[in-house]
Amino acid sequence: MTQATTPKQSRRDQILQALALMLEEDSGKRITTASLARQVGVSEAALYRHFPSKARMFEGLIEFIEESLFERIRLILNETPGALSRCQHILKLLLGFAEKNPGLCRLLNGDALTGETARLRLRMNQLFERLETQLKQVLREAEIREGLRTALPASSAANLLLATAEGRISQYVRSDFKRLPTQNWDEQWQLLTKELLVPVAAAPSKQRT
Repeated sequence: MTQATTPKQSRRDQILQALALMLEEDSGKRITTASLARQVGVSEAALYRHFPSKARMFEGLIEFIEESLFERIRLILNETPGALSRCQHILKLLLGFAEKNPGLCRLLNGDALTGETARLRLRMNQLFERLETQLKQVLREAEIREGLRTALPASSAANLLLATAEGRISQYVRSDFKRLPTQNWDEQWQLLTKELLVPVAAAPSKQRT
């Protein structure tokens, strides 16, 4: 995860890495602070010196997900021309990140947040809403930049694209991380987006959400 620069940061990162590993290896089990402390090799009291609660530990992982995704999305938007290509890169980033971080997928699909504070589920929901808003903005900009418009309303198109990626992440978790999210994605993307964008003149006149 993040590079440590002080002993305190080093222990904090070690705790988050151990939590991510337990989410991967103990798939389906509820993680306790006692089991996490054993994994790290410290006392529960030592955990609480770095995080006031288990919820804050989960928030630390969610912050890592947010920073990892949205920093790279900014690069994609700056360096990639074309709405479809931008959407493809954004979703492939999400799927590739999920594939490389199996434990964090249990946060992404909400599996590990069952029974945890509602604040965590809300924050994860907000992350996906932010992703969907970004896709919708990219698709809307296609009309100005490329003379293209989504065949569906932009909000519906963005929701369809993200829901497809979310489904692949859920399949990854359900298969105990055997069914890779990126497997066959490029071929499926071609089919999914075959008629997604059409010339403005050919698009239905009512669309605008």
